Amino acid sequence: MDGTVLIADDDRTIRTVLTQALTRAGCRVHATGSLAQLSRWVEEGRGDLVITDVMMPDGNGIDMIPAIRSARPDLPVIVISAQNTIVTAIRATEAAAFEYLPKPFDLPDLMSSAGQALSRRVRKAEPAPAVAPSLTPVPENAADPTLPLIGHAPAMQNLFRMVARVLNADLPVMIAGEAGVGKTVVARSFHDLSDRRDAGFVVLTSADLSEEAIHRAGERAQGGTLLVEDPAGFDSAAQARLIGMIETWEAGPSRHQMPRLVSTTGPEPQTDVASGRLRADLYYRLAGVTISVPPLRARVDDIPPLARHLLARAAAQGLPQRALSQGAVALIRAHPFPGNVRELENLMRRLALTAAGTEISESEVRGALLESGLQPQAPPLSVAAANARPASVTVGAAPQGPAPAMAEPANMRLAQSVEMHLQRYFDLHGDHLPPPGLYDRILREIEKPLLELALDATGGNQLRCADLLGINRNTLRKKLTDLNIEVTRRRKLM
Repeated sequence: MDGTVLIADDDRTIRTVLTQALTRAGCRVHATGSLAQLSRWVEEGRGDLVITDVMMPDGNGIDMIPAIRSARPDLPVIVISAQNTIVTAIRATEAAAFEYLPKPFDLPDLMSSAGQALSRRVRKAEPAPAVAPSLTPVPENAADPTLPLIGHAPAMQNLFRMVARVLNADLPVMIAGEAGVGKTVVARSFHDLSDRRDAGFVVLTSADLSEEAIHRAGERAQGGTLLVEDPAGFDSAAQARLIGMIETWEAGPSRHQMPRLVSTTGPEPQTDVASGRLRADLYYRLAGVTISVPPLRARVDDIPPLARHLLARAAAQGLPQRALSQGAVALIRAHPFPGNVRELENLMRRLALTAAGTEISESEVRGALLESGLQPQAPPLSVAAANARPASVTVGAAPQGPAPAMAEPANMRLAQSVEMHLQRYFDLHGDHLPPPGLYDRILREIEKPLLELALDATGGNQLRCADLLGINRNTLRKKLTDLNIEVTRRRKLM
């Protein structure tokens, strides 16, 4: 890798890590914690690549991109941000950033993007505005569809990027996913965050099957967005009427006022086509691009922050302010949430109303799940719970009473010790299998004590700890947060 990289980030640790990595890769690096200094370097003609944070003490990195492109249209910009929301991804895309990476990022991913950007720097791009003249840029405080569209999980970041790329494209969008994942919220974001947001947003459901209702919805949505919810649930006559209306729009004189078509469907819309529930000609008119919304079980790392977000939103709507205890977080994370985000939101609102104190306990979460007719899953094996005995295992339907101690020979190998604990865990379930997800639960429980011991061994120095473990510094920070490892004076997050 060859070239000069300009880094702007107010986190000294990130500047240090990136400077070292890029220097080892053969680059020259200038790093600063100020956008003003970055601007001076750009104006002086320095740099072949910019890597900038969004929220800086003296401004917003995304807001600076148009000025960079005006002064140096061939200078690529990579945006990194801890604001892992769909709005940040859209604003970075609209500003023509070369790449957007959420924090904490994996260093190899950033290095790969930097290498691609530097390899293209020889291609001189024509000057172009950061936002197409016909589009209205999304403001930082753009309509918040009370988004549970937050998350660092790769599946969600891929969704954010796809939404950002096609937000203002003249293409119909089909949003696929299980019930409760937030398909309607994603659909609403296509309207609220697009250049159509000042026009109408109209929802067409299976209750609106008459020809008059369909055409009335189409007229109200002109210039805006028409959301067709579950078109496979429409009868064949209604599907035919909808096709006819779309054909009229496409061939008519007011085609420029045709609404953006957005539809929601189940996780496998092509199965609906194959079964005859959804007409193929309607499917192809609605599925210009298909976006899949992942279920919660595909992004378990996002469940704790999403739960906290939903509690905060409930408090903003007048419910009591609540926090989640460590045990409550573990139990929520272990639950499969077949109802996805909708189920999680209902659970958080219920707990906000019924919790005895300001902090929601594990037992209150368990009770709320049982009262809802749901069987709580076993929280992670409590091998690393605070001061817990190694033999202590928490199981949803395990017998009550203290577990008998298990003597471990002094010369027992780690693999034998782990096998003994796992065998006891299986034995506690008798003739039944443990709840699904055992592999991830065990890895998480091994990971936590490993991180705690490594932190103790390095005196809380996270750079040394990351080096000892052989992982990226930002990956370590994310794991400390996700595993709720207590921060002490010897373990300060940098």
